[in-house]
Amino acid sequence: MNETVSLYAAHAKIQPRAVSGRFARWRWAAVWLTQLAFYGLPWLSWNGRPALLFELASRRFYIFDLVLYPQDFIYLTALLLLAAYALFFFTALAGRLWCGYACPQTVYTEIFMWVERRIEGDRPQRIKLDAAPWSLNKLARKGGKHAAWIVIALWTGFTFAGYFTPIRDLAHATLAFELGSWQTFWVLFYAFATWGNAGFMREQVCKYMCPYARFQSAMFDRDTLIISYDNQRGEPRGARQRKGDPAAAAQGECVDCGLCVQVCPTGIDIRKGLQYECIGCAACIDACDAMMTKIGQPTGLVRYDTLNGMEQGLTPAQRLRRVLRPRVLVYGGVLLAITTAVAASLALRAPFKVDVVRDRSTLARIVDDGWVENVYRLQVMNATEAAQRYAVRADGLDGLALAAPPALELGPAEARWLVVALRVPPRTADAAGSGAHPIVFHVSAPGRELAEKSTFVVPR
Repeated sequence: MNETVSLYAAHAKIQPRAVSGRFARWRWAAVWLTQLAFYGLPWLSWNGRPALLFELASRRFYIFDLVLYPQDFIYLTALLLLAAYALFFFTALAGRLWCGYACPQTVYTEIFMWVERRIEGDRPQRIKLDAAPWSLNKLARKGGKHAAWIVIALWTGFTFAGYFTPIRDLAHATLAFELGSWQTFWVLFYAFATWGNAGFMREQVCKYMCPYARFQSAMFDRDTLIISYDNQRGEPRGARQRKGDPAAAAQGECVDCGLCVQVCPTGIDIRKGLQYECIGCAACIDACDAMMTKIGQPTGLVRYDTLNGMEQGLTPAQRLRRVLRPRVLVYGGVLLAITTAVAASLALRAPFKVDVVRDRSTLARIVDDGWVENVYRLQVMNATEAAQRYAVRADGLDGLALAAPPALELGPAEARWLVVALRVPPRTADAAGSGAHPIVFHVSAPGRELAEKSTFVVPR
């Protein structure tokens, strides 16, 4: 007899129970803080434009008073390094703080679950509603929930697009049904991703799609602060009378109520030890503390602690002394060094940029009175939001002169190509000989001068 054996377990929908407590308040504080920043910054005016604006079409990125060009790509690299080492540093200290409190997947899942609880009820009501046959009440609740989710998702997609197109222009175009094809695509794409990830995939994103869960253990050690279950206090677990004495019943303090599992957004049992699915949200701590208070037992059966702290019974002071260990010092030192370097670079950053390119359409040539002329194209980029006037000169060869001294004035955050012709007299060309000779362009604005190297070619 043939028997089919499935290698994959059917996915069971997780319905987390609502929980309140100090860590729940911290999570909601992170939700408010991150979303006020995300939804608010595109509407914040700064120098007559949004405070944060990434104009891909004009290749200019505005970050408050900073104006960045593609040539400033090094700052994006530095930002990614800062994010990576900050993640490593805080993970080595206290586990998955990012995942539990500030990750967009966690934040939007929290928002969507709040909407779900308001419309469909808490965990028991949602389970009952899912199991019930379709009716007008079920259709209204399910439809209302998805309608609210779609509104939030669309507003999120609209805000995301507002970082790349001035959001007020985007709003006017939307109301006038004149939204461009690419803008429409990104609004709908980001809205669909938000709706799908926070409404349906939820814990599956954290468990199967996010790579961080897979390599987090490389940053943990026995002194990393993680969410832990105190086996010595809790075991053997079992139900008992509300005011019963666990010692008299030869039981641990855990009453096996299962609340720590019911409130977990990834559906794990923290009593089985640290698992890669744990996102460190501390909902189980709030649930367990509430139950311990209710039955008259000390809180902290599930708590933030270290493996060494749990096994050796370390005091908070002893755990604190173990914070400054090698990996934390290395991560912290690298993070501090990168932060200092980026801050210094931004403080010393020139208010304009210059690129020099030889004009390939015009070769070195001999002009009037035997002078040798080379033609160059200078790209000058104003990195400020005020009009600037620039002067150009060059040196490196005796008698090197500009054919016509250019006067260049750029508007705020404007970039322009400037054609510049350099000439040397016949005596200099004869003395230098044929070939390429190094020269230096000097472009100056009030208070700052930049030098760019190039070559001057004397023909045979």
